[in-house]
Amino acid sequence: MMRSGGIDTASADRASASVQDARLISRLAISLAAGASLLSSPAFAQDPEAPERLEDLIPDSALENPEGWAEQGVPQSATDMEDAPPEVEADSPLDAMPLVTVPWPTEIELPEIDPLDAEEDIQFAEFPFETPALVDGSEERISDELVLVFPSDLALFPLRDEFLARFKTLSTIEELDDDANNARLAAQAREDEELLQRMLAVYGYYDAQVIRSVQGLTELDPIDAPQAERGVRFDIIPGAQYLFGNIDLGSLATTSRFGDYEALRGAFEILPGDPALQDKIVEEQADLDRALGESGYPFAAIRAPELLVDHARQEADLTMIVTPQGKYRFGSVTSNRPDFLSGRHLGTIARFKPGQTYQRSEELDLRRAILATGLVASVVITPVEVQAPVDGEPGVVDMQVELVPGELRTIEGSIGYGTGEGFRAEASWQHRNLFPPEGALKVRGIAGTREQLLGVTFRKNNFYGRDRILTLDAYASTLDYDAYDARTISLTGTYEQVSTLLFQKELSWSGGFEILATQEREADANGNFGPRETYFIGALPVYALWDTSDSLLDPSEGFRLGARVSPEISKRNGGDMQTYARLQADGSYYYGVNDKIVIAGRARIASIPGAPRDEIAPSRRLYAGGGGSVRGYGYRSIGPSNSNGDPTGGRSLLEFSLEARIRTPLLDNSIGIVPFVDAGTVGVNSTPSFDEIKIGAGIGVRYYTSFGPIRVDLGVPLNPGPNDDVVGVYISLGQAF
Repeated sequence: MMRSGGIDTASADRASASVQDARLISRLAISLAAGASLLSSPAFAQDPEAPERLEDLIPDSALENPEGWAEQGVPQSATDMEDAPPEVEADSPLDAMPLVTVPWPTEIELPEIDPLDAEEDIQFAEFPFETPALVDGSEERISDELVLVFPSDLALFPLRDEFLARFKTLSTIEELDDDANNARLAAQAREDEELLQRMLAVYGYYDAQVIRSVQGLTELDPIDAPQAERGVRFDIIPGAQYLFGNIDLGSLATTSRFGDYEALRGAFEILPGDPALQDKIVEEQADLDRALGESGYPFAAIRAPELLVDHARQEADLTMIVTPQGKYRFGSVTSNRPDFLSGRHLGTIARFKPGQTYQRSEELDLRRAILATGLVASVVITPVEVQAPVDGEPGVVDMQVELVPGELRTIEGSIGYGTGEGFRAEASWQHRNLFPPEGALKVRGIAGTREQLLGVTFRKNNFYGRDRILTLDAYASTLDYDAYDARTISLTGTYEQVSTLLFQKELSWSGGFEILATQEREADANGNFGPRETYFIGALPVYALWDTSDSLLDPSEGFRLGARVSPEISKRNGGDMQTYARLQADGSYYYGVNDKIVIAGRARIASIPGAPRDEIAPSRRLYAGGGGSVRGYGYRSIGPSNSNGDPTGGRSLLEFSLEARIRTPLLDNSIGIVPFVDAGTVGVNSTPSFDEIKIGAGIGVRYYTSFGPIRVDLGVPLNPGPNDDVVGVYISLGQAF
């Protein structure tokens, strides 16, 4: 058995022998050290056996005639002393050791070694390889330099396709195929061999063999040998696939007191006898962790899995200690900054209610919602136990929110251009939490060729519900169009539930009121504006949208259906009171042909029943044309017109659009082209008419960013009027619809 690899028994035997040799050498070293200690003992002056000193051995005559003294030779006593072995005391450790004499290396005669005979039957493989190492194998060519061979019987290795796809993404040879010389390719081959062994273990083949064969990679081959003459081949003999044996999940069974064990054990879909796939362990650990978090266990912990491989049984025992640590319900939400965002307000944002079984997804959702307010720089939510589980009943945890406020004041601006609309620049200043919690004040202004505006807006986010917004807006504006110009003062109020970029909703709705006073005038047949007329208007607009699309700014599938109803009452100076309703329905559909092409279509129908057109203020009538309507025509230029060609507006409207959104490989797939065709008509009566339909066509360019596409459309009117331009240009953020 082994944990993370086996032990080499031959290496262990060699290590044991080395230890014994080391002990013998140590004993010998100790004896030699003891002998050396005795031999080097100091000689005392009173010792008669002490050796003579250097001064005693060299007489004074040697100093007067050194050469003569040297020619006399060594005294006989000294020669005898060299030949005689040293005397050792009887109780010395060296007394028991025989005298060892070793001849000088130059005096040793070594026997001659006969050269080995050349083995002429050795054959080197040629590339492409002709004789596979497997008796019955099938080749999978990865590249010109890399071949893998598997057993032909798919039952011996059924995961071949998945294995190959994974190996291609990890192979060092495949990654550096273009610039590999011989030395580098040889090193890459060794790395890929280790990679294959690790991958086979991941798939449960712990006794697998990988046979590496190379061509053109020996030391004698030139470093720049042609690529066609070199290659690497791996023959894979997978062997038996190991199965899971015993599975230990720690104290997971303690969740049975809350009735959750069967469901939690079912979430961990590994049983004894299943193939021992390491990827499956990771996947099922995540599933079990998710199930614990969604079943009321906020403090559950899972230790890293351990796999004990038993080669005798061809099984792998899995140990993954799970500690549930009790089941809990949600309590209240608390805040470390109650004066900024109170716990009560955060509880309104949360989708869970006190008493509901704890779910980690609800905790994460609350965190995302707090970040979506735009008021905080960071937020940390920690479950805190306030009541422990007792007698099989879940405990209670409060959600403790610790947040750091972010920048609250912002200045924003935008610039746009559209044919017929001209240039339009908008700027605003906003304090997003001037009236806590989430009460924002915004001052905005618009300066443009056709429009000027100054307004103040109060906005209360998450007001009595998640993503519900209360808005009060007061503004004064002037509009200058070919059909009319208007000077307006307005007060509006809206309560709505809308989609956001973080939380797109299937159903959005709004309701509110609108009170305005406006002075407006129309152009006559000669294009001259007549006298201004004052209108006092009150409206109660209601809107609903059903949205199944997959994105707010760049949908690729799904549909949207919207309806708007606005009953209104109007009083013109010198005229009678008029009541009417402004009705509008919109629909769009998105079909993804593939990941590069999306077909999108749109239709709109609108009507104003209840009052003659001339009794309705020009700004409340229906118009068509422009970037969000029929491209190729000027803004609000389609519809009934006077003899000078200026539009006068109508009481009915029809619009259609069809376009293909095509992604290109330019700039790393961030550029798209969009051919389109639009059509629309505006009628005098409340029933739509097809008497005169304006058609526009063109092509657009999309630059895709992380927050949505930037749109530039060029449209051409196919049946233009006398005042229509040759081409229309439209620039905006997001798709046209």
